[in-house]
Amino acid sequence: MTITTVVLIIVAIIVLWAIFAYNRLVSLRNRAKEAWADIQVQLKRRYDLIPNLVETVKGYAAHEKTVFEDVTAARTAAMSAPAATPADQMKTENQLSGALKSLFAVSEAYPDLKANENFLSLQRELGDTEDKIQAARRFYNTTVMALNTAEQSFPGNTIAGAFGFGPMDLFELSAADAAAAEPVAVKF
Repeated sequence: MTITTVVLIIVAIIVLWAIFAYNRLVSLRNRAKEAWADIQVQLKRRYDLIPNLVETVKGYAAHEKTVFEDVTAARTAAMSAPAATPADQMKTENQLSGALKSLFAVSEAYPDLKANENFLSLQRELGDTEDKIQAARRFYNTTVMALNTAEQSFPGNTIAGAFGFGPMDLFELSAADAAAAEPVAVKF
């Protein structure tokens, strides 16, 4: 075997490794984007349920106007905010979660409302949606962590740097949004 053949084999191995590493990074990035889209789908479901829930509660608690305004404003802000990053989305979603807590707290004061089938159905749907959002966020964070680890560890970081891959943000609650981390207290 000549030196030229050995060098060509080594170069071929390096090129194949670079292709594999690049394709793995692309796959992880696309999986993270898909996970983010899954979060968006569940958030859209939440946005669609909230007006129905608010209208149902409104019928029983007409004098609680500020709570309804807060929920509506938070929903509108969450839907219309230009979520350039997960951090932007996290902030508006955490405000919406806080407003929903207030809505459920108001509902506790109305025994007839708590027995209303429409309200119970909407509450179950919203609870199911919140569980799906939480699962989608966990999947997103797991995928982003795998991508960021692959981009930051050697030798993947050489390919990531050469092709402009960058870290993605995890979906997390900030210290300012600690209230959103608390569960919604609904008592029957």
